[in-house]
Amino acid sequence: MAIINELQARTLGAAGPAVFPIGLGCMGMSAMYGPADEAESIATIHAALDAGVNLLDTGDFYGMGHNEMLVGRALKGRRDKALISVKFGAMRSPDGAWTGFDGRPAAVKNFLAYSLTRLGVDHIDIYRPARLDPAVPIEDTIGAIAGFVKSGVVRFIGLSEVGPDTIRRAHAVHPIADLQIEYSILSRGPEARIFPVLDELGMGVTAYGVLSRGLLSGSQTRGKGDYRAFLPRFSEENRARNQRLVDALSRIAKEKGGTTVQLAIAWVLAKGKGIVPVVGSRKRAQLDDALGALRITLSEEDVKRIESEVPASAVAGSRYAEEHMKTLDSES
Repeated sequence: MAIINELQARTLGAAGPAVFPIGLGCMGMSAMYGPADEAESIATIHAALDAGVNLLDTGDFYGMGHNEMLVGRALKGRRDKALISVKFGAMRSPDGAWTGFDGRPAAVKNFLAYSLTRLGVDHIDIYRPARLDPAVPIEDTIGAIAGFVKSGVVRFIGLSEVGPDTIRRAHAVHPIADLQIEYSILSRGPEARIFPVLDELGMGVTAYGVLSRGLLSGSQTRGKGDYRAFLPRFSEENRARNQRLVDALSRIAKEKGGTTVQLAIAWVLAKGKGIVPVVGSRKRAQLDDALGALRITLSEEDVKRIESEVPASAVAGSRYAEEHMKTLDSES
């Protein structure tokens, strides 16, 4: 795996950090997709860093803190190679249930203190509320983080899954480096209303779900601990319909000399120089496959053809369950 050169690096927003064109999402190493091998997870993080990947994405609620501790162990002696992006604020219960979101300034201070300790670091590079707290003005939440930017505990501020109005209000309080949002060939919702605002304000994008949670890579759900079993696109009927789109993407990938995974990532990369796809590789082989996307160059005609053969209107099922979709500010 070749280290990317400086000319190919991407910047998160007008004043954000320079990052490798692909980031590593660490969530699946601790939760959500069934059991994971911790030794392989750490080896994968190390392989990513060795390849030049410098953006590691985690959340303080992934595995109820386990993911941050895992990332912290992986970064011992390697902290200078990584930019750590942390989402905070989601509330969990002992049984693993999701119980809401807390964006109060006092909660921000508390969450940040715990994250610093679990990660074993003295600062976090990008800190972002995982969702919008409808009971707390976004100005209050961002204002609290801005105070930590001033003190050096946080370097940059990000947002996640919020819509145009919230983006503008947050950016008015403090410059925002990037918005993290689901974006893939199967999830193109942000293109219409959200991306134009980001371009106007000079904000970057860290795109998660670029493989539609494994749907595009042929990944199968792994039983009780795999939350994809509850996602509409993975229902038996919808998955069968969506497989036709995956097959179309696979045919184009073969023509381009790559895998379906690589083409899906290459498509996201081709959609804008300010977009950084975050891939959730849990194994070194998966990471190697994902990084192969950097060898694929797509022309405007290629992009149009992909979008024509994998039309957004043909995707069966929403990206989250209906009750969850209603809580997303990005969908309002």
